[in-house]
Amino acid sequence: MCRIEGMGGILTILLAVFAALVAGCGSPLATPTPTTAPGAASASPSLETLRLEPVLRSGEGWLEAPTNFVQAENDRILVTDQEGVIWVFEEEHLGAEHVFVPEPLDIPGRVSSRGWEEGLLGLALSPNNERYLYVYYSAANPRRSVVSRFNYNRAVAPDSELVILEVEQPYANHNGGQLAFGPDGYLYIGLGDGGSAGDPQGNGQNTSTLLGTILRIDVSEATAEQPYVTPPDNPFADGRDGRPEIWAYGLRNPWRFSFDRETGELWAGDVGQNRWEEIDIIERGGNYGWNAMEGNHCFRPPEDCQQEGMIAPVWEYPLEDDACSVIGGYVYRGAAIPWLYGVYVYGDFCTGQVFGLRYVNGQVVDHRLLADTGLRIASFGQDNDGELYVLSQGEGIFRLVAGR
Repeated sequence: MCRIEGMGGILTILLAVFAALVAGCGSPLATPTPTTAPGAASASPSLETLRLEPVLRSGEGWLEAPTNFVQAENDRILVTDQEGVIWVFEEEHLGAEHVFVPEPLDIPGRVSSRGWEEGLLGLALSPNNERYLYVYYSAANPRRSVVSRFNYNRAVAPDSELVILEVEQPYANHNGGQLAFGPDGYLYIGLGDGGSAGDPQGNGQNTSTLLGTILRIDVSEATAEQPYVTPPDNPFADGRDGRPEIWAYGLRNPWRFSFDRETGELWAGDVGQNRWEEIDIIERGGNYGWNAMEGNHCFRPPEDCQQEGMIAPVWEYPLEDDACSVIGGYVYRGAAIPWLYGVYVYGDFCTGQVFGLRYVNGQVVDHRLLADTGLRIASFGQDNDGELYVLSQGEGIFRLVAGR
C-alpha cells in the first residue's frame, strides 16, 4: 500500500503525496481497463451498486489507521492498528450507537511505524483452535519485517512471542504484510520487493531472496528451535532454484491477498510503480513479472522486455484521475447481497472507489464501479458470514451493503 498521511492539513497532504510519488507509488485512476480478452468486461445488469454502512468509527487515539479485520470463531472482531495496537470488539459493538473504546491488546516496544508503509500490517488466527495469533510487523535496528506468534485466549500474552520469520528490509516502503492461512492449513505471507522505486536491487526476479514474493510455510509444530518447516510441495522445496519458502514471486508490493472460501483460489492486489495497478490470481511457482513487467507492460527495459514464463494479471487499471494504489479485497461469499455472490471486490486507496470483478472460466465477464466512497481505503475485511467490510484511515470500518 502507498500510505499517504492526511491528518495535518493541506500542506501535509501535498507533501505526503509528493513523497509517495517519489517512492514509486504512482500517480492515479479513472476507469480500470481489461487485460484479458477484448470486450470481456462489457456492461451487465448483474452488478449493481453498494453503499457503506459505518460500524466502527475512528476516535482520537484509537482505530486511526486500521490495517486488518479478522473475526474469531467466538464472533469477536480483531482489528489491527498500524501503530501497533490490536483492538478487540464483541460482534454486538458493530454499528452500536454509543462510542465504545475497548482496551487494546498491545505488543509494546516491538512495532516501528517510522515509515509511512511500516507498522503492524498483518494478522491471522491459527485455524481450528485459534489458540495462537500471528502478526506481521515492522521492526527497527535493523529495519526488518517480523512474523511472530503470540498465545491468544481472549487476550494477547505479550511475553509469549515466538518469532517465526524475520526478513531484512532495505527501505521503508513495499513491506507487503498480509498473513492468511490457506485451505491447506499452511501460513501464507506477502512480502514486497524491498522498496525504494523501480526495485533497484532486482529482488522481484531473484528467487534467492524472500522479497517480492508470497511465502507458504508450515507453522503447525512451531518451536523456538524450529519455528516453521517448508511444505514438501512448495515449488522450490529442494532449494536448488530458489528459497524453499517461496510459493510465488515477481511481485512489487502485494498489498492484501485473500483466499476464495469456496474455490480456494488465491487473489492478490499488487501495487504498481507509476502506470499500472494489477489484480492477480496466485498460482504455485508463478512469476508475476515485476520488475521486467508492470501489469501487462514492459517496465525494464520499457520495450521488448523478457516475458516468457510470466503470468499476466487478471485485471489492471491505469494510474489516472487520482488513483494511486490498489487495495486487494475478497471474493464475496455472503448471503446479504445475492447479486454480488462470486464477485471479487477491491478498491483504490486514493480515490476511495470500490470495484467488482466477475471472473468465469479464465475470463473477466463483468467489471464495474460499485461504490465511490471518498474514503482512504487501507484494507478490506470479511466476517464469518462472508460479508465484507472497508477499513479506512481516519474514518473507521464500514460494512458493504446493497443499495445506494
